[in-house]
Amino acid sequence: MDIRFQFMKYRKIAAMASVALFTVSVLSLTFRGLSLGLDFSGGTLVEVTYETPVELESIRNTLIDNGYDDSQVVNFGTNLDVLIKVADQNGNSSIGENIYNLLESNGFSGELKRVEFVGPQVGAELRDQGGLGMLVALFMILFYVAFRFQYKFALGAVSALGHDVVIILGLFSIFGWDFDLTVLAALLAVIGYSLNDTIVVSDRIRENFRTQRELGPQEMIDLSLNQTLGRTIVTSLTTLLVLFALFIFGGEMIKGFSLALILGVVVGTYSSIYVVANMLMSLTLTQEDLAIPEPEGADFDDIL
Repeated sequence: MDIRFQFMKYRKIAAMASVALFTVSVLSLTFRGLSLGLDFSGGTLVEVTYETPVELESIRNTLIDNGYDDSQVVNFGTNLDVLIKVADQNGNSSIGENIYNLLESNGFSGELKRVEFVGPQVGAELRDQGGLGMLVALFMILFYVAFRFQYKFALGAVSALGHDVVIILGLFSIFGWDFDLTVLAALLAVIGYSLNDTIVVSDRIRENFRTQRELGPQEMIDLSLNQTLGRTIVTSLTTLLVLFALFIFGGEMIKGFSLALILGVVVGTYSSIYVVANMLMSLTLTQEDLAIPEPEGADFDDIL
């Protein structure tokens, strides 16, 4: 029985780091907020195709010079397709046509592919429903893990998921990265990914608590983490390889999505080891908590 890495030896340091990151994230979200994308803030999206590549910086400067300060200009698919996002809090549905005419008059003649308008009310509705969906997912996970394992595992799992989501949101707030529907979808995916890792670790902890009677709780958790470490590393690394490929080569449209998932895999792997296990240690998980109840009448059958 070889315990190679004593994870719980550093659990207090990890707990302080988690609390610090969580606190900074909450403060940033409270006072700075999120840089909401077009999906949530409301605005207009314009897609234009050109016969030859154009300089995005020139288009961006043209928009700024004409009063569209809060605008994003990126290539979409190829360097011939340009996607323009302009936030508009006044609910002006004609802004897309105005932008296209402005570009035409400044020498950026191209084919208008589409104009999409999202009103502020619709954006706020999407934001509220998305946040509600995330909270419902966390509560459902709480009930599932409590039923599948034990309430102490459920508290650990939900603490880890809340820890992951808040820290990712905090990083988006601190660095001012755009938060849109793709990032929200990534957060929900992170919840699923982190939960899967947590379930694997929790299952091994439960199994060892029932079979390894000679070890104390800290050694038992260290043993369980070491036994699942290889699987955790392989899963995380292969997932990160795909996500980095998406982040580098996937284009601007899914950059926020892939970035949120990269952060989620890193933070989720950490929380599966330290946040869940830390909670179990703090809640004094014992072998009695996980003992399999004997069926009624078992003692009587032994006597017979």
